[in-house]
Amino acid sequence: MQYMIRFTQVHETFRLAEIQALAVLEAIDLEVLSYSPSSPFCIIKLPSEEAAIRLVKRSILAKAVYEVWGSGSSYEDLHDNVRGISQHLWPKYKDSSFKFSLDSFQGSRSTTEQRKIIEGFRFLGFEGPIKMKGAEQDFCILEEWQFDAAALGVYQPQTVHLGRFLSGSEREIIGKYDLKKRKYICTTSMDAELALITANITLAAPGKLFYDPFVGSGSFPVACAHFGALAFGSDIDGRSIRGKGKASLISNFVQYELTNNFGDSFIADLTNTPLRTTRLFDGIVCDPPYGVREGLKVLGSRDPTKGKEPVYRDGKAHHTEPGYIPPKRPYSFLAMLDDILEFASVSLVDEGRLSFWMPTSNDQDQEIKIPLHPCLQITSVCTQPFNRWSRRLITYRRIPDSEVVAGTTQERAKENGVNADDLNPFRKGYFQGFKAAFR
Repeated sequence: MQYMIRFTQVHETFRLAEIQALAVLEAIDLEVLSYSPSSPFCIIKLPSEEAAIRLVKRSILAKAVYEVWGSGSSYEDLHDNVRGISQHLWPKYKDSSFKFSLDSFQGSRSTTEQRKIIEGFRFLGFEGPIKMKGAEQDFCILEEWQFDAAALGVYQPQTVHLGRFLSGSEREIIGKYDLKKRKYICTTSMDAELALITANITLAAPGKLFYDPFVGSGSFPVACAHFGALAFGSDIDGRSIRGKGKASLISNFVQYELTNNFGDSFIADLTNTPLRTTRLFDGIVCDPPYGVREGLKVLGSRDPTKGKEPVYRDGKAHHTEPGYIPPKRPYSFLAMLDDILEFASVSLVDEGRLSFWMPTSNDQDQEIKIPLHPCLQITSVCTQPFNRWSRRLITYRRIPDSEVVAGTTQERAKENGVNADDLNPFRKGYFQGFKAAFR
């Protein structure tokens, strides 16, 4: 049976990735029959109505899902198509209460026009009462108009569909997690909508362990906890975790009554993690620092000849004192990306997912290449464009060891340079206007 997902017309490159991820999570056989980033209407094939409802119930970018009763390039074509493909369904709803509504994308209809269009479906033969609220069946006429149709003198839509409403999504939850209403945020807190989408694409769900190695104020752990995962996080800067006064990372879990889904947080960087090497996590989600405002750093000494022996002052180990600030050294942006993939390869369970955000130039000649790893397979790349640069959400799945090609290795990025610009091509390009920074 064919169904239609009515998407919201934002974050277009994320929509299909989210729905396909939810199909994996729900073990649904999904076939995409028709999809375009420029349209909010996506035609899919699913095994059942129940599968369609499960598919969109926690989607952030879908608005609703409909059972397709017909499609056409005009209302005459639509009426013919409805008679041809859905006539066997009409008797099931003959005596049900019902309502009709009109959804015009990039177009508008007057009340008189809407009534005339709806009355054109009298041939369906419904005899039940009309109820604008609480109807048993909700039918929607969906129109897609050419962009700027009115200005171009176009008075008819390009395509029209008739669908029976099955279910809405969880898009309204964005308002609950809006950063403007959150107890504790910092300068790098991820937008609530994108954090929830990231959690969906990474398959956050009850019974799963999720980890954010650049946790900040906890945007991703909160989103993962909302979907039932047990969330952990760490950060090199303990101030972001501890917060200030009564506001801290854990305040957000208290605010949303998600404390049962908060595992713990700790101070560490990815290259000096206290976690033992074991394949434990079902998902890793993060927005690593881009190093624009200040250069990237990790724990360690700038002097490579210095070891890790404890330093003692007045007979006390310096690192045990309350005011101790560990030394940090410059860190290569490209090396950080490689370290994230390597950590995921040894920390994710089979079929576990890694999702991280990565900036890049919009100029193809200056684009930062997507990092690869022999144990990780890319499942989706979603792009959020800005002016001269974009950021991409890259998602990988941890393939089973039996599927890893023996003898394959990925060459690590070389750390050439000592200052922030030399170690970070994105930072260098950002301040040079992405002109000659990468050449």
